[in-house]
Amino acid sequence: MKTSDVPEGRRRQWRADRALRPAMPSPGRPDPSRVVQRQFWRLIATGVTTAEASLAVGVSWPVGTRWFRHAGGIPPISLAEPSGRYLTFEEREEIALLRAQDKGVREIAHRLGRDPSTVSRELRRNAATRGGKPVYRAVVAQWKAQQAAKRPKTAKLVENDRLREYVQDRLAGDVRRPDGTVVPGPATPPWKGLNKPRRQGRRWATAWSPQQIASRLRVDFPDDESMRISHEAICQALFIEGRGALKRELVTCLRTGRALREPRARSQNKPQGHVTADVVLSERPAEADDRAVPGHWEGDLIIGTGRSAIGTLVERSSRSTLLVHLPRLEGWGDKPYVKNGPALGGYGATAMNAALTEAMAKLPVQLRRTLTWDRGKELSGHAQFALESGTRVFFADPHSPWQRPTNENTNGLLRQYFPKGTDLSRWSAEDLEAVAYSLNNRPRKILGWKTPAEVFEEQLRSLQQLGVASSD
Repeated sequence: MKTSDVPEGRRRQWRADRALRPAMPSPGRPDPSRVVQRQFWRLIATGVTTAEASLAVGVSWPVGTRWFRHAGGIPPISLAEPSGRYLTFEEREEIALLRAQDKGVREIAHRLGRDPSTVSRELRRNAATRGGKPVYRAVVAQWKAQQAAKRPKTAKLVENDRLREYVQDRLAGDVRRPDGTVVPGPATPPWKGLNKPRRQGRRWATAWSPQQIASRLRVDFPDDESMRISHEAICQALFIEGRGALKRELVTCLRTGRALREPRARSQNKPQGHVTADVVLSERPAEADDRAVPGHWEGDLIIGTGRSAIGTLVERSSRSTLLVHLPRLEGWGDKPYVKNGPALGGYGATAMNAALTEAMAKLPVQLRRTLTWDRGKELSGHAQFALESGTRVFFADPHSPWQRPTNENTNGLLRQYFPKGTDLSRWSAEDLEAVAYSLNNRPRKILGWKTPAEVFEEQLRSLQQLGVASSD
């Protein structure tokens, strides 16, 4: 049928339909339907690999990988089935077959159980045009319907410059000392845009988490509703390609350093050492369990390459952190390692006792009641440490890191500054002090978005007031 043979009323309807929507580029080979994409993301949610999910839905693994990377590991569409008001791809295939058999609109609608106006509108709006003649094809019709259904919105971080600067500054903030000077840290190569930067090349920044930033906005701007954003929106601005709101390299400042959302690997069990019956966790005072009384600490080591380590101490009530510098001892590197020989790495029992005692001596006596450690042999001289510092030591059960939850969580935060696979001896005591200062001045959800430093200061004032009252 030529265009001139089309009734004037139908031509006007076609022109009206085309005027209601913007011009669409030639689809080339249309993308798979949303049914296929939805099935792909459902398989990803079950934990299968991208290649396995791609093969299961009938697309090549490079296509599936491209879907996953462009979406940042976040499903770009809802995984819920659409309502029955929308035509499915199977219904469009049925319409194309019946239309090729010269079936009328009403007969097609009757077979599909749809209203004739629905079928008529579908044939007008989503038909392919070949030589000026509309030809209905299911694949092209599905692509046109998906394009028309998109409702793109400008990201809030794109529109609001002030909000974007606030978020970027806290995602990529510098590590600073208490006097405000910036600690440059080790030099790192530029990020190449891969999924996860090499551990030796991770950026060193304060890097508040998206949830911390989103929640702190309500504290810093209580009366300004324009300074509001969810942590999910911040993550999407970082992960999803093409959003353009935040610099993609800022993912290196996140705690995981990943540019895609992926399941986290389970941490390995910690080694255990010899512990006597009087220092097991069950013997720890009950007041340490409810976190109501300050002065109860949890401790551990974070280990680096070359037998380097940093000691971490976290107060259970305020979540305040102390970092213990453990420099290598004299003779390290001058001769080969000797099994069962002297510990020159800096965290042998003698060196560990001295470093912990020096760190705890800076605290008031009331704030060094107990210390809970794992079963590592670095604290095998705990009896001497307890005598010198006045802090009783208790050890968690074997393979039970959840009995020191505050310290385990803090070690995860510290890996942002001291990545695994790096030589931890390259950081000085001043560097560790600056990192502890930065960590203690980040708001925490468990503290009502107060900082550990603020809560610790309240504890000190409370102890001073109790001391004055007792002297009266």
